[in-house]
Amino acid sequence: MQVIKWDETNKPSDIKINNIINFLYENLEEYGDTKEDIRKCLKYVFNELSERTTSGFIIEALENSEIIGISVINETGMSGYIPENILVYIATCKKNRGKGIGKLLMLKIIEETKGNIALHVENDNPAKYLYEKLGFTNKYLEMRLEK
Repeated sequence: MQVIKWDETNKPSDIKINNIINFLYENLEEYGDTKEDIRKCLKYVFNELSERTTSGFIIEALENSEIIGISVINETGMSGYIPENILVYIATCKKNRGKGIGKLLMLKIIEETKGNIALHVENDNPAKYLYEKLGFTNKYLEMRLEK
């Protein structure tokens, strides 16, 4: 298995970005977002949104040149009251679930980040148990007002 870190100093081609977007869209299933929103998140990673000064990174797991897992971290530029990093997306290929790819991605995220990491997970998402095993705790209940 090959693991690649993409960031603003090691940016993937437009074709690769589209492959990453398609992979996340297809494999996040009911926990995912639109392709437009995924693209916006990746623009944040590569510091392509003019109002942002922070970025992030992508960890891609490949086997025989095929994507088998992707994770996306956005750096918040904050600390203390808001974690320095947010795990926005993590997905593994449907046919390779349960083989430790998600854990490998999470361990690489923990290794590569500086500061705390926040993530959102649905209560019924099986990945919740992996996060708990890795030391993530449920400190807050998220509430949103969507306008």
